[in-house]
Amino acid sequence: MGPNESRNLWISIGAGIFATFMLYSYTQEKKSEMDKTLGEKIRVVVAKEDIRDMDTIYETSLEIKEKLKDEVEPDAFRDIGDVIGTVAAIPVKKGQTLTKNKVLEPGPQTGMAIQVAPNMRAITINVDETRANAKLIRPGDRVDIFAVVDSGRGANQIKQVILYKENIVILATGVNVNNNLPRTIEKDPNGKGFIQNTLTGDTKYNSLTIEVSPSEAQDILALVATNPGSLYFSLRNPHDKGVVRGRLPASTSESVLQKVTSPYGQSSGLPAQNQLNSNSGQNRPRN
Repeated sequence: MGPNESRNLWISIGAGIFATFMLYSYTQEKKSEMDKTLGEKIRVVVAKEDIRDMDTIYETSLEIKEKLKDEVEPDAFRDIGDVIGTVAAIPVKKGQTLTKNKVLEPGPQTGMAIQVAPNMRAITINVDETRANAKLIRPGDRVDIFAVVDSGRGANQIKQVILYKENIVILATGVNVNNNLPRTIEKDPNGKGFIQNTLTGDTKYNSLTIEVSPSEAQDILALVATNPGSLYFSLRNPHDKGVVRGRLPASTSESVLQKVTSPYGQSSGLPAQNQLNSNSGQNRPRN
């Protein structure tokens, strides 16, 4: 390639770069003019489909769209992640912008129906410190339920303790609902301000709401109707998925006494006094 050809090539490249720059400047200038005429656009979260009031809002119901800034409410959501899991306070039509005043955090104000799994039921049981682990149980925890049951009649009546249910989810403690913001905001006594109460360590509740099947709810109501203090709740580790029920026999005062008095804590099936006599006989020196 000769000197003239090289010079022409560089001139062509320079002209191309200059033309690209001029085109970019022109488009930016036109965009600025359009923004001034039409207004600046911003990205907001809108409904991808109709959302009914009190529906839980999922990612499939949302999308991001650009809208004119002047037409968007100041409290519009910009990130889909901020909306997922909230509850629609009012019906939201397809294409409408999601704003903070249109959604609620799951909690007492949204009710608890959205927390209950399909085909399951919520049932509330009165508790005290003794029957609810000193009220250290929190929404979302999992518990085992022990029941005190009377069986037999008259002289044959026996009080038994059984492991009734395992790995039951706690939906609420009092009015503190699972998955809600663990706080309440109330007016102060003077009515001039607001007081925020943190529910994370709340032990003032007097009831637990659990999730069970309809048949289990019926059984629990039968137990509570017979003996209101018959159910005891025992916290379990959230990662513990082990099953004990079916391998754990019912306990009575006699069975506990047998475990205590038998060798190595093993029940021999003998009455307590016979076990003592038998054990003492084993240790008696031979003549």
